[in-house]
Amino acid sequence: MKKAVILLSGGLDSATCLAIAIDSGFLPYALSFRYGQRHEFELDSAKAVSKSMGVEKHIILDIDLRAFGGSALTDDIEVPKDRDETNIKNEIPVTYVPARNTIFLSFGLAYAETLRANDIFIGVNALDYSGYPDCRPEYIASFQHMANLATKVGVEEKSDTNIHTPLIDLTKSDIIKAGLNLNVDYGLTHSCYDPEQNGYSCGHCDACQLRIRGFEKLGLSDPIKYSK
Repeated sequence: MKKAVILLSGGLDSATCLAIAIDSGFLPYALSFRYGQRHEFELDSAKAVSKSMGVEKHIILDIDLRAFGGSALTDDIEVPKDRDETNIKNEIPVTYVPARNTIFLSFGLAYAETLRANDIFIGVNALDYSGYPDCRPEYIASFQHMANLATKVGVEEKSDTNIHTPLIDLTKSDIIKAGLNLNVDYGLTHSCYDPEQNGYSCGHCDACQLRIRGFEKLGLSDPIKYSK
């Protein structure tokens, strides 16, 4: 089996991405980040998802993006709630963490090179997402090009790194449907930006709204708990 690094946040998208990688025949090495985010419920979910899917190895890496701040997820900035769906898709919100996917993919690239793996999976989405610039196809293509210029295997062995984005053109409901077909337990996942202290999701932030609508469009109930 070919090895692959899977960026695993513990959310719905990354759990589905992990399941797709496994179904595609890859041996998964999961990589999560404790980056100074508002809470660690998502990391608990990442551990649970990783265990449930039989991941070969799961690393949680510590980096401190809170030292920079600049985002509602890494600073004392209020998380926006109940935003209009049009605004969610067309505005870059304060929950955007500057350069986060670039940082995460860079660590993923370093990990992949040590594993002699040529494949990295990331659950970015360009349809039902919160307007983040580092979720777009052109960004992923640029990073992949850079990766093949910046690594030893890329230069000496002419071995291309492939950044897999299997969710990038899917709606949230399509993502959920794909995951259910692969037996993803969405009850283990966590997506909320601003959960209660008991871990219940708020139901009002962008991530919660997109997730709730995704299940509703399939005529299903989200298996996680909400505070509302």
